[in-house]
Amino acid sequence: MPLYKFKAVSATGENIEGTENASSKGDVIQRLRDKRHYPVSIEEVIEKDIRDIQIFGHISIKHIAVFCRQFYTMLAAGVTIMNTLDILKQQTEHKRFKGIISDLYEDVQKGFTFSEALEKHPGVFPQLMIYMVAAGEASGSLDVVMERMADHYEKEFKVNNRVKSAMVYPIILMVVATLVVIFLLVVVMPTFIGMFQGSGVELPLPTRILLAISGFLQSFWHVLLGALLVFSLIMRRMASTPEGSRTFDRWKLRIPLVKGLTRKVVSARFCRTLSTLLISGIPLLQSLDNVAGAVGNKIVGDGIIAAKDEIRKGAALSVPIRKLGFFPPMVDNMIKIGEESGTLDDILDKTANFFDEEVETEIQRMLTFMEPIMIVVMGVIIGFIVISMVLPMFDVLQTVQ
Repeated sequence: MPLYKFKAVSATGENIEGTENASSKGDVIQRLRDKRHYPVSIEEVIEKDIRDIQIFGHISIKHIAVFCRQFYTMLAAGVTIMNTLDILKQQTEHKRFKGIISDLYEDVQKGFTFSEALEKHPGVFPQLMIYMVAAGEASGSLDVVMERMADHYEKEFKVNNRVKSAMVYPIILMVVATLVVIFLLVVVMPTFIGMFQGSGVELPLPTRILLAISGFLQSFWHVLLGALLVFSLIMRRMASTPEGSRTFDRWKLRIPLVKGLTRKVVSARFCRTLSTLLISGIPLLQSLDNVAGAVGNKIVGDGIIAAKDEIRKGAALSVPIRKLGFFPPMVDNMIKIGEESGTLDDILDKTANFFDEEVETEIQRMLTFMEPIMIVVMGVIIGFIVISMVLPMFDVLQTVQ
C-alpha cells in the first residue's frame, strides 16, 4: 500500500505533519477530516531501492534493443505476452532490468496493457517505444512493432557505440599526457631546481615560470582538484536542467570540431525514427512529436515541433525542414523526392542508413584532425618543460668555465 506524507492544520490551528499508508490520496484526506484536521498538502513517498540508482544499474540502449528483439522472437513463435515477460525476467542477468521486467509482468497480470506497464518506467523505456507499443496493441500487430523497435534500437546502439569508441583514444592520450606533465612538474622539476639554486646561478625566465607552476601544484593540488570537481558538478547540474541542456545542445551545433558529427547523428536519428513511425501507419503530425524527442538534441527538437505549424497549414514536410537549417541539404531533398513519389517512409529509411555510414566517416575525419593538434600541443608543453630545465645547465657550464 502506498505511503503518503501529509501536512495539515488541526481544529485548534496547530500544524501537523506525518505519514499514512493508504490506497489513495482521497483516503488520506478522509482520515484527516475524520480527525477534524484540514489537509494542506499530501504527497506520495516514492521508495527507492538499490536497483533504481542509475550509477549502479544503468540500462543502456543495448538492453532495450535486446529486450525488443527477444520479445519479438517469442511473440512471433506464438508465446503470450505474460509468458514472454516471465521468460525474460528469468533469463535477464542485469539485476535492475530484471526487477523492472518483474514489475511489467505483475502490472500486465493485474490487467494493465503492456504499453501502460511500460509507461510506469519513463526513465527506462523511451517514449517512442511506449507510443509504438500502444499503436501495435491497438492494431493487433505488436510482434511487427517489436521487430521494428529492435531494428531501430540496434542501429541506434551501433551509432552511439561508434561515437563513444571514437572518443576513447583521444581521452586516453589526453589523460596520459596530462599525467606525464604533472609528473615532470611535481617530481622531476624540483630536483633540478634544487641543484640549480644551490649553484648560485640566476634562473632564466622560463625556468622561473615553470618553478612557480610546480610550486603551485605541490602546495595547492587539493584546491585545484576541488575546483575541477566543483566545475564538473556545476556542468552536470547545468546539463540536467532544461535551459542548461538547451545551451549545451546549441554549442554542439555550433562548435566547428563537433558540429558536423552532431548534425549527421541528428539526421540519422530523425530519418530512422520518422521512417519507423510512418511505416507503422502513424500520421505525420503525431510522428513529429515523437521524432522531436528522439533526435537527442533539444534545439533541433524544438525546431521540429515548430515545423508542425507549417505542415498543419498545408506545407510539405521538406519545406520547414529546409528552413530549420539543422540538417544537411540531402535530408530535405530526399524528403521532397519521397513526398513526390509516395515512398517517404522507404526513402527516409535509406537516408538513415546513408547517414549511419556518414557518421563513421565524420568520426574518422574528426580523429584525423584532433590527433595532430593534441600531439603538437603536448609537444609544445613538454618541449617548454625540457627547455626550462636545460637552460640553467648552460648557465652553470658558463659559470664554471
